[in-house]
Amino acid sequence: MNELSTAHRITDLQALEALYGSPAPASLKKEVDYIHPYYRKFVEASPFVMLATNGPDGLDASPRGDPAGFVRVYDDYTLLLADRRGNNRIDSLRNIIHDPRVALLFLIPGVGETLRINGDATISTDPALLEQFSLQGKLPSTVLIIKARKVFFQCSRAVLRSRLWDPSLHVARTSLPSTGTILETLSNAEIDGKKYDSDLPERVQKTMY
Repeated sequence: MNELSTAHRITDLQALEALYGSPAPASLKKEVDYIHPYYRKFVEASPFVMLATNGPDGLDASPRGDPAGFVRVYDDYTLLLADRRGNNRIDSLRNIIHDPRVALLFLIPGVGETLRINGDATISTDPALLEQFSLQGKLPSTVLIIKARKVFFQCSRAVLRSRLWDPSLHVARTSLPSTGTILETLSNAEIDGKKYDSDLPERVQKTMY
């Protein structure tokens, strides 16, 4: 395969806008700088969100999930997101220390539209705040306090094109490399892949919270 040509790359805003034209009026009208009651309903119905952050090594996107409504609306401008137990890489939290700007993409099973919220985050260990997010008797280590700056819905085209919610297109996990296989290969066999895979289901359940 030849190298990707640089001859047709767009490198300035004027050329980009000339190619795409003016945005549809509705795409601008839907954006607000607060959490409108209609947008609050999307947040409260979502069990899954992607959290995008920016660090010294570049951008990162991390999945977050819990029972629907796990991202809580504190007021018209503020969201609360508990940081649940994980592998302690804390990439997102490290990035927020470096740059507080974050972006959230909310997904709702069966719904084509998504919700996008851009804002600024701070990391809190307030005991009273942590207690509000107790699940199965376990507290999160931290809670993100996110101030919304830009809020709008994304139309359903991407979800419809991908047929994301179509169960007939669900992929069998066995059709892809297992996590143990990946880890054994990338660690040059320092990690026993078969043991990792056999232990994983029980470990995930025990460390969910």
